[in-house]
Amino acid sequence: MSLINKMLQDLDARGGSSDTALDAQALKAVPAIERDRRPLLLAGAGAAVLVLAAGAWYGWQYWQSRSAPPPGPVPRVIDNRVPDRPRFQEPPAAAAPPVVPAEPAPSAEQPAQDHAVAETKPKPKPSAPAAHADAAPDAAPAPPRPRKSAAAANTGTAAAAVSDLTPEQVAENTYRRALASLQEGRVTSAMADLDKAVEIDPRNDAARQTYVSLLLENKRTDDAIRQLRLALGIDPRQPGLAMVLARLQLEKGGPALQTLLTTLPYAGNSAEYHGFLAGVLQREHRNDEAAQHYRDALRLSPNSGVWWMGLGISLQAGQHLPEARDAYTRARAAGGLTPELQAFIDRKLEQLAR
Repeated sequence: MSLINKMLQDLDARGGSSDTALDAQALKAVPAIERDRRPLLLAGAGAAVLVLAAGAWYGWQYWQSRSAPPPGPVPRVIDNRVPDRPRFQEPPAAAAPPVVPAEPAPSAEQPAQDHAVAETKPKPKPSAPAAHADAAPDAAPAPPRPRKSAAAANTGTAAAAVSDLTPEQVAENTYRRALASLQEGRVTSAMADLDKAVEIDPRNDAARQTYVSLLLENKRTDDAIRQLRLALGIDPRQPGLAMVLARLQLEKGGPALQTLLTTLPYAGNSAEYHGFLAGVLQREHRNDEAAQHYRDALRLSPNSGVWWMGLGISLQAGQHLPEARDAYTRARAAGGLTPELQAFIDRKLEQLAR
């Protein structure tokens, strides 16, 4: 409420210099939090190079084994004690058409030959790609999976942390950054952050009031009216903002009375609200209603000479002359009036004494 009271006092003092500084006591220093994250080197680069080299060597060996011609037949060892018999019986030459001779059938000596051939082949070095090639000979070795750098991991962690914040938390952080900018004298940056804060969370009352105060100091009255109307449209239970808006609407010729009547059910026991509403009703020549609200205000704060004077004016306009004379008398006794108002009350008492 202190910020709202200050705005009302500034509006009351208009006509002179309105370039007053923002109350520094209303601002709290919030240190900006900045994190310095530097990208780290890829720790497994050397290991990845070794794996790729091993895969390339094995691929070359495998290609050589595929492209080399098959080894020739191994000569059979003939035992002198056993006569050499033909493997199969050839058909008569006359009846046999020209055919491609088939490979000889496996014999008891074939395993030994295969073993000898197998021993002549070079054995590749065992590696992770070799095992993969045995399972699928025609498939190329899979490249190693790239590893994320520490900087990328930190960035992802920070983004996840920001995404976990609620809109209310984001708006509050933005509002606090605006307060820090104000204390550093960066008003433009502060106003930009305040505008963002109330856009993210329209119910952030502290950010809204600070923003409206800065708009008024920078003579941006239309923008201040727009922000106040948005705030009261979201939540009309803000009599302080309603009084500020009504004061600005009085200067601009807007619906000040409608603004105050809309928020009246939430004003409670606010003497200032009832006294202000009584003055606006009096401007609209609704003197009976104005007198009632002056009485409500004086019941809560009976030493206000201005409100006693206002009550006397409304009662006199309604031809309640004895009550009006009593109200003027109490206004002069309450004190706190300017010399001009004292002279005005004296003239009214002279009129009623005739």
